[in-house]
Formats: sequence, structure tokens, C-alpha cells
Amino acid sequence: MLREIRPAIVFVVALTLITGLIYPLAMTGIAQVLFPHRANGSLILRDGKVVGSELIGQVFSADGYFHGRPSATNTPDPKDPAKTIDAPYNAANSGGSNLGPTNKALIDRVKGDVDKLKAENPSKQTPIDLVTTSGGGLDPHITPEAAYFQVPRVAKARKLPEDRVRQLVDEHVEGRTFGLLGEPRVNVLALNLALDRATAR
Repeated sequence: MLREIRPAIVFVVALTLITGLIYPLAMTGIAQVLFPHRANGSLILRDGKVVGSELIGQVFSADGYFHGRPSATNTPDPKDPAKTIDAPYNAANSGGSNLGPTNKALIDRVKGDVDKLKAENPSKQTPIDLVTTSGGGLDPHITPEAAYFQVPRVAKARKLPEDRVRQLVDEHVEGRTFGLLGEPRVNVLALNLALDRATAR
């Protein structure tokens, strides 16, 4: 019996070492050598301090900033661990709301967001990504249309010409990956940092 058990134990220990230790360490080392910025979280620095990541959205609510997509992520309620509270862009709890298209709470939230955005820019159609969450709830990008939609509000709050703000959006539109994958997009954090730099002059 020991003759049959010994190879199984050796096999489990060997695979554990290979897949649980050697492979992860090798991949981490290769990633650090080939693309350290991405391997370390694609962090964005301002004045030497980390202000966010290119990969995870943030809440921007002031009128002078571009706003990202809504986020449905949540976290346990500190007052009652059996419940959850909204925690937008909570990277520890990535996921959608799982609310279906006929759910009253979802319909009411989207209608409220649409009404608010129509008041902000009544001459334009509301871009869908400004009122719907992404599947993971962490999306750092919006469509170029969603960015252009916000230009009048941001320009007014920053006391900048709309053409100047629109030019900043133009400069931050990212094309399809490899010219094929995905859709054109704008990283909200990168755009807002450029906006800060433009108004600091």
C-alpha cells in the first residue's frame, strides 16, 4: 500500500511546488523585467504620490471634473455585517449589481441619472455609459461621446473655453487595441489630471 501512496504524495508535493511557488515566482520576475509599470498595477503618480491606477475607476463628483461610469460595487456595512453599502469602484468586490432590466430600483436610478444629465446638457442625447454600470464595476474609461457630453459643464466650472476642454478630450481618446480590439475610449483619471495641469498654468 505504501508503494501506491508514495508516488501520489510525491506527485502532489511536486505539483504544489511547481504551480504554487516556482511558476508564480517566475511569472512575477518576468513581468517585473519586461513591463514593470503594468506588473505593479499601472499606477499613476502626481508629484511623486500615487493618485490612482489606469485600470480602476474613481469617483469624481465635482462639476469641474469629468465623471466616469456608475459603479455597482459595495462593501459590508460596518454597522451591520449582514448588509452591504455602496462603495463605488471597490476593487476588493468587483462585480455588477445583478439587477435585471425590469428591476424597479435599477429603472428608477437610471431615470434619475438621465434626468440629471439632461438638465446638465439638454441639447445632446445622454450617452448610455454615463447611466449604466460595467460588468465589473471598476471601469476607468468612458466613451468619447460621454466625455464630449460633459465638456460644457466642465468648461463652465473651470472657466475655460469649451474648445480648449474639447481639445483635451481629443488628446485623450485612445483607439482600439492593436487597431482591432475594443472601442475608442477615454481614461477619466488621465483626462482629469490633464485638466488640472491645464488650469494650473
